[in-house]
Amino acid sequence: KKTILSAVIGTLLSPIVLAGNAGDIYVRGGATMVDPNSDKTGVYVEALGGDTPLSVSVDDNTQLGLNFVYFYDNNWAIEVLAATPFTHDVTIHDPQGISEGLFGANVDGATLGEVTHLPPTISALYYFDTSSNFKPYVGLGVNYTIFFDEEFNSTPKSLGFNDLELDGSFGLSAQVGADYHLNEKWHVNAS
Repeated sequence: KKTILSAVIGTLLSPIVLAGNAGDIYVRGGATMVDPNSDKTGVYVEALGGDTPLSVSVDDNTQLGLNFVYFYDNNWAIEVLAATPFTHDVTIHDPQGISEGLFGANVDGATLGEVTHLPPTISALYYFDTSSNFKPYVGLGVNYTIFFDEEFNSTPKSLGFNDLELDGSFGLSAQVGADYHLNEKWHVNAS
């Protein structure tokens, strides 16, 4: 037991000093989280003349993510992020209780509907030279979010809500992360 434990500790502590070299490809798999910054976005109701005190928020979701990283040299790489579809609940908020008069029911905290999307992202990564197994990096990229399967729940439909539709959109992506090389073939990543 001592020999195996010593060998494992020796392997983890030995200076492997690996870096991505030109042409190297990393394939990563793990949990990827999307946490929308909805900040309770205001609701516009045309029949009521525009803005209302109603707002909506969107919850977060975690799915299986895959990253493919191609190294141009020891410091620069390009990463493509792919994932299984993310699904988010859209919740309505009514802090003033006006929904009772509008819809005949208080909708504060009700789940309006659900949206599903894919956020493929391409990023340029810069790896810092640390001369160790720990390889921190920063990245900047572009994302295109594709929405599908947007639908209201049955209760909002009965209150007159219809036609939930979200448009795909481009956005910037920034990331900070690090790889820790366990050996020549395996590393652990967080970003």
